[in-house]
This record gives sequence, C-alpha cells and structure tokens, in this order.
Amino acid sequence: MTVARPAFPDPDHDHGRCTADALDHAERVCAQRSQKFTPLRRQVLQALLSTHRPLGAYEIIEELAKSAARPAPITIYRALEFLMTNGLVHRIESRNAYLACAQDHDSTTLVAFLICERCGAVGEVPAAPIAEGLKAAAATSGFTPKLSVVEITGTCAHCREAA
Repeated sequence: MTVARPAFPDPDHDHGRCTADALDHAERVCAQRSQKFTPLRRQVLQALLSTHRPLGAYEIIEELAKSAARPAPITIYRALEFLMTNGLVHRIESRNAYLACAQDHDSTTLVAFLICERCGAVGEVPAAPIAEGLKAAAATSGFTPKLSVVEITGTCAHCREAA
C-alpha cells in the first residue's frame, strides 16, 4: 500500500523529485501492463507534470512545440487517451483540460478533484464514500451511471493562508 500524498503539494516542494517520481511510476505501470510508454506519451505526461494545474490539449501542444516540431492535435489526443486509460492522467471536465495523476490508484477508482479558483491548482482526493452515495441515489432512481466525475471548486489552503 502506498502512502497517500497531500491533495495539494506544498508550494516549496521539490518539483523535480515530484516529476521524476511520477515518470518512474508511469514507466512501472506501463511495464506491468506490457504497454509502450513511447517518447510522445512521455513528453505529454512531462508537459502535464510541469505544473499542478490542468492543461488543455492545445496548451500541451504549445509546451511541446518549445523543444520540437509542433505535434498534430490528433497525436496529442491519442497520447492523452492512452495516459487516461492507464490511470496516469485525469480529464477535468469543467475545464476541458487534463491533469497528471498525483496518486497511485486504480484507473477505476473514483476521485474528487478540488479546484482552487485562485491559483488554478487541482488537488485529488479519494471519493469512495461519495461514489457509494451516488450509486445508491442512482439505483433508487433506476439509473445506471456510466461515468462519475466529482469536481469541487473553492480555495486551497495555500491561497487561503496567503490572503
């Protein structure tokens, strides 16, 4: 069992270590699943890891274009789909953007995204109790959910303390 990380990293955290750990995790996940962690997939994940804010596909393209030829949008979307399927990236529905996964959990685990309205950072917390309540409410209504996304906006502790 892995130790849970805080939802929002400390502003003074070692971001290089944070990024290296996430890339190591991605390599292990892909190796365990016999999936190819191609250079483009790595670059897309690195672009997302460059910040703790979600990035849109075109922001990722701009980031990658700083050091290589501008990739086609379809290649970025394919890489994002691969990363999401393998639980390495989440899609933030309300922002139409993507976030590198900060937690080591199964890709089917429901998480809640805590979105700071001030700094734009997104924290991720387990949402199993929320999921059970939503499943029960849906079942009572005779509804079968396909996808559940829980996004909560507000102010992170770091921004609240800085105010």
